[in-house]
Formats: sequence, structure tokens, C-alpha cells
Amino acid sequence: MDYHIIYLFVIGFLLIVVTLGSGWISRLPISYALIYLIVGILMSPYGFNLVQIRPGAEFLERLTELVVIISLFSCGLKMNRPLRAWAWQSTARLIGILMPICIFSVAAIGYWGLGMGVGAAILLGAILAPTDPVLASEVQISHPNDRDELRFGLTSEGGLNDALAFPFVYFGLRWLKDTQWQNWATEWVMVDLVWAITAGLAMGVMVARSVIWVDNKLQKFHRVDALMEDFVGLSIILLTYSLTEFVNGYGFLAVFIAGITTQRHYHDPEKKNSQLEFTETIEKLAEIGTILLLGSLLRIEPIVKYGGQGLLIAFLLLFVIRPVGAWISSMGQNTNPIRPWLLGWFGIRGVGSLYYLFYSLGEGLKSEVGEQISWITLITVVISIVLHGITSTPLMNWYDRRIETRNQRLAALFVESTK
Repeated sequence: MDYHIIYLFVIGFLLIVVTLGSGWISRLPISYALIYLIVGILMSPYGFNLVQIRPGAEFLERLTELVVIISLFSCGLKMNRPLRAWAWQSTARLIGILMPICIFSVAAIGYWGLGMGVGAAILLGAILAPTDPVLASEVQISHPNDRDELRFGLTSEGGLNDALAFPFVYFGLRWLKDTQWQNWATEWVMVDLVWAITAGLAMGVMVARSVIWVDNKLQKFHRVDALMEDFVGLSIILLTYSLTEFVNGYGFLAVFIAGITTQRHYHDPEKKNSQLEFTETIEKLAEIGTILLLGSLLRIEPIVKYGGQGLLIAFLLLFVIRPVGAWISSMGQNTNPIRPWLLGWFGIRGVGSLYYLFYSLGEGLKSEVGEQISWITLITVVISIVLHGITSTPLMNWYDRRIETRNQRLAALFVESTK
């Protein structure tokens, strides 16, 4: 029997199990991603040996690319803050302070601790920099009216750092190809940094607004079928991403901005909610396939070979670098003292890091360095899925109860003060 038939059966079986069992699963200290990972491992040669063919890096790159752009658009649709500096202060700190701390700290460990070259070390730091917008649904904004600062920070960070880590990926790849950085530094700054970010921002606004304008004009003459209307959001994703990539901009950034633009310029709340539900449905379906594949790709021999390095990077990144960096990035803010530590812990690594890894492999990352970076990344992602999958639900439930108790106390104090 063809392996893809087995794969389709497993996905169908998983869908019915997690859907009908969601009421019980949501109460357990596990995430859906952890369930998919375990099933993926059971499908591998170390389980029931159902999947023996290993997909190529190009297929994996395209699959993770699709999952990420859908998720980024979904994150953008959830952004409910005005476009003012004060409203996005926490996001700016997470991107401008925390992300560079993570990149260069991991690079320093790779360079001085693991003996990597400069290019490989920075590339590893950039690959592991993005927090995941796909696997972090338990800790992100659940609906556009959610005003919680922790969830907003995690959602907006996941939407932006998947794109803004790209210049450092290019930096590492350029260095691996040519260690004489003077030969390409100017081009990297002008093209990979300035132009690509500017183009991503501009295209995200222009393409989304153009599609929305056409949609609103046509709706005046003839209503679109309700079943087909959800595909408008999908078309915005694909058009924005492809057109931005045509002009060498960052498509990830453009898609996130397109989500924000769509959220702000569709005045019908039912349409916005419908598009959000539709994109999240596609995202979850693609997530199942991606994490199943990740589980089936794991092999004992390379994990044993690079296990020490992977554990070192994962431990320091998840338990030291990210928490300390989150605390540093929150300094000077008048905020709930618990929030910086939860921001530090919920730096979930997942599909974004996998995409950067497979992209780098497609751009010439190979040999011993490629294998080293690949398995350190896979080990870190697996550890993150396991640890965050176990802790996210109980920690967020505890956080929600704490916030509710605090709000009740404030309300009681307000009532007392008005008597």
C-alpha cells in the first residue's frame, strides 16, 4: 500500500479523535502538537514503521512555508490595537531587544561552545529565533476582543519575528558562502535589511487594501456566495505573499501586515470573524501534517550524535536566554511582575524554525555543518513541543485565574471608594 494512503488515514483518524475528544484534551496538560508528535514517532521505523519514505527538503520547505503564512495572516487578524507607538510598546521590546539577544546568545554558544564558524553560528541563532505562531494557540489571543497584554505580546511577537529573523538567516548563509564579509555587507544592508523589510510592509498594506476595495465595490452590485466568501482571506494571503516575493520583499512580514490591514478595513465583524475561523481551520489541518512528518523524521543515530549539543542549546535557550532576555526587554515597563517570566517561558519553537532550516538546506547548507544545524534545530523544536505542550494549559489557566482575582479585587476597591 502507498505510504500516502496510510498518511491520509492517520490524519483522518487524528482529526476525528482530537475533534470529538477536544473537551477532554483541553483539560489535560498536553497540547495538540504533542499528540501529533507522538503519533508521528509511532508512524516512524521506531514505531509501527508505517512511513519509510523521507520527504525531501524542498517538499518540507514548501509545506512549512504554507503553514507559516496562513498562521501569520491569522495572527494579523487578531491584532486589536490602534497603530500607535504606545499600543505596540511590548511588541517593539520583544522584537528589538529580546530577538537579538536570542540570536546572538545562541550564536555565541555555537561559536565558542560548539566550535562552529561565524556564519554557521549566526545561522543557527537565526533559525531558532522565531517563536512559533502555529503551535502557540494556547497562549495567544483567542479572539479579536481579547485585550490581555501577555497574549497580545506573544501573538504579535510570533507574527513579526518569523519575518524579521530572515535578515540574519541571509547573513549566516552569505557568510558560509563567502567569509570575506566586506564583499557583500553593503548588499546585505541595502537589500536584505532595508529593501526587503520596506517592501514587506508596503506590499502587506497595498495588496490587502486593493483586494478589500474590489471586494467592497463588487458587493454593492452582487453578494458573493457565503460559502465562497471565506476564500477572500486565502486569496489575500496567497496574493500578498507571492507579489511580495516577486519584488524580493519579505513575504512573511507582508502577510502579517495584510492580516492587520484586513482586520482594520473590513467593517463587517461577521466577515472578519468568518475569515479568522476559516484560516485557523486550514492552519490546524496543515499543522497536523507538519508535526506528524516531524515525528516520523526523527532518527536515533543522529540524535545520539548531536544530542548533547541539542540539549545544551535547548536548555540554555529555553531556560536561560529567553527568560533573562524577556526580563531585560520588560525593564522600565509598569507591568504585572508575572508577565515577563511567562513571556520568557512561552518562547515556543516550532514550524517557523523548521521552515528556516529547510530553506537554508535548499540554499546550499550541507555537509557536516548542515547536519549539525539540522539536528540541533530538530532536537530543540521537539523539546519545546514537549515542554510547552505539558506546561502551557496549566500555566495559562493559573494566569487567567490570577488576572480574574486581581480584577475582582480592583472592582471591589472601586465600589468601596465610591460609597
